[in-house]
Amino acid sequence: MTTSWLFWALLAAAFAALTAIFGKLGVEHVNADFATLLRTLVVVVVLAAIVLATGQAQPLVSIAGRSYLFLLLSGVATGLSWLCYYRAL
Repeated sequence: MTTSWLFWALLAAAFAALTAIFGKLGVEHVNADFATLLRTLVVVVVLAAIVLATGQAQPLVSIAGRSYLFLLLSGVATGLSWLCYYRAL
């Protein structure tokens, strides 16, 4: 079941729905940009714990330059998307 794309797609949709609900409630009396920063810090801590606990970390030098470029661009796009999203809330 956990190897099925449908399983992960349904989980993604459920967590996205919770993100919208919790985000709307959390940003109520907080500056949108600061709320985004706090949310991002939580994401970093949770993902770091998952990667370390599951042994999925890999040496940074093993990642190709092209991958770094697109991960950087994806990160910038994600950050800008989150800023816009929280301002919209």
